[in-house]
Amino acid sequence: MATKNYEGLKFIDGDIDNTLDSLTKEQALQIKINNTVFTISMRTPGEDVNLIRGMLHSEGIINDREFMPDFSFEKQEKLQAQTIVNVVIPMEKIGLAYSNSRSLLSVSSCGICGKTSLEDIDGGDNKIEDKNKIDINLIHQLFKQMQTQQHDFNQSGGTHAAAAFCINGNMLCSMEDIGRHNAVDKVIGKLIFENQLKEAKIITVSGRISYEIVIKCFKAGIPFLAAVSAPSSLAVDYAKELGITLFAFCRSSRATCYSNPQRTKTSNGNKI
Repeated sequence: MATKNYEGLKFIDGDIDNTLDSLTKEQALQIKINNTVFTISMRTPGEDVNLIRGMLHSEGIINDREFMPDFSFEKQEKLQAQTIVNVVIPMEKIGLAYSNSRSLLSVSSCGICGKTSLEDIDGGDNKIEDKNKIDINLIHQLFKQMQTQQHDFNQSGGTHAAAAFCINGNMLCSMEDIGRHNAVDKVIGKLIFENQLKEAKIITVSGRISYEIVIKCFKAGIPFLAAVSAPSSLAVDYAKELGITLFAFCRSSRATCYSNPQRTKTSNGNKI
């Protein structure tokens, strides 16, 4: 289970009641590469292999998306609820980003922690050139599909969700985590393991969009990104430059497209 029950006191209009609430678990995951510590990620336990594989892809640590490394897990009993995993990657499969990498603390809400320079986060000179178009009405259906898979959120109200879809709206996978970035990494990792990354054209996220999520989408080659909440200014700037069609404020039958709107269409024939 990704939740744990906690007792508390609830104060409502001067009244005090005992309550038992389900809260989302947050635990440490220490990741080693070839027995050398690479990072510590604060995450919701579960789907750890997908989280790690997606993270190593997004960070450029593995240079071959078809490669499946070996994972070995151990539990560190003296450190509360910490899991240690060693990922075995042959040198020929290690990307250039690893030589410039750092040991870092990757917390649930921050994808830039530990970056040493702006060059570390640059998407490069490439751009997604995708000719597919998406009907704006489909966006809302995607969020409804994702919501049906937010089982941990329904219990605790404390998780974020991300989901991947084909261009026709078929869901490929959906993941939850206490961290927005972790949820996206879990989705990308799952797609890699299932050999479905090329089929994925749309990612939806339950929270806001920062530039880090745009970068993860770009490195996965996914041209459409949609969120329930707001994007940051840097997220929009990156989406424009990297060829990602970014939707935000996707709720109550409305959505705002901030970049590359040429890929959108409407059922009533209105032109963009």
